[in-house]
Amino acid sequence: MENDRAPVPLTPAVFHILFALAGGDKHGYEIAKQVTEDSQGRVRMGTGTLYGSIKRMLADVLIEETEQRPAPDLDDERRRYYRLTEQGRHALRAELARYARVVAVARDRDLLASA
Repeated sequence: MENDRAPVPLTPAVFHILFALAGGDKHGYEIAKQVTEDSQGRVRMGTGTLYGSIKRMLADVLIEETEQRPAPDLDDERRRYYRLTEQGRHALRAELARYARVVAVARDRDLLASA
């Protein structure tokens, strides 16, 4: 369901979750670990933020629960695994493009030289 309007900027939590899932299906704890790794430890997502965001993202069809699991004998059957939907991929790409435009303006203004 694509439209011509620019997507609303994503919240930091939603962005980080989508970014973590861009590398493949993950369960909640894996998502939280990936967020910490991707942010080089600058972002740590608490369980309330993580699962509250996941609930909203499922409702917004940015992600979906998947039935596919790693080796069942190595996995806890209570875990829920999530993946990006096409709408989620679109939202992530749009947000990354928005960030790229901001960085380009910052470079043009020579704002990154002292960072």
